[in-house]
Amino acid sequence: MVAMPPVAVLAGGLATRLRPLTDTIPKAMIEVAGEPFIAHQLRLLKREGMEKIVLCVSYKARQIRDYVGDGAAFGLDVRYSEDGAKLRGTGGALRRALPLLGDEFIVLYGDSWLDAAYPPIVKAFRESGLPALMTVFRNEGRWDTSNVWFERGRIRLYDKKERRPEMAYIDWGLGVLRAELLAVRGPEEVFDLGEVYGELSRQGRLAGFEVSQRFYEIGSPQGLAETEALMNAALARKL
Repeated sequence: MVAMPPVAVLAGGLATRLRPLTDTIPKAMIEVAGEPFIAHQLRLLKREGMEKIVLCVSYKARQIRDYVGDGAAFGLDVRYSEDGAKLRGTGGALRRALPLLGDEFIVLYGDSWLDAAYPPIVKAFRESGLPALMTVFRNEGRWDTSNVWFERGRIRLYDKKERRPEMAYIDWGLGVLRAELLAVRGPEEVFDLGEVYGELSRQGRLAGFEVSQRFYEIGSPQGLAETEALMNAALARKL
């Protein structure tokens, strides 16, 4: 049995690509297959053995708080970390949430549907001895631009700008990190988690774990439509 660490869900973005839908609601509260997307995510995390969730929120955060509450309705312990007056980027939001997360934690995006077995990922991270792990999917340019050179359990290079022929993989959207990586940054600093991953990959300090299922997301109109279709099909099979 793998003891699961806390999970940080990055759910503070402005979701500009989904306007006007997100003019009045945060992305996490968009209805997918009959209920807010955050409900689907929380049930998935519960299924995978998670207990403690930290929602990193900002834009219209009150709506998420009012709906999720303390997480008891989902069988989870849910707490909140708010960016404050300004957005701090994905890295800055995690840095701000460290007091709630402990020594190691999983991180995923609040607009991503990442259906896989999570305990093997955590196990691989711990066995790697490295400070972070990125899950990857063999994308080969199909769903987005491939940005990861993955080889023998390690990320040789992660870069959203530099293109290499060896980059057949893409960041799947779930990572495992040791808090010490972010604790060295200032608590009010604004930075992107991708910067941390990129630096670690160049240092040979970023483990990788290949996932066989493709990712889904609700961050774009096309992605929302695909995720809605996926979840509606799953509901139909249960009827």
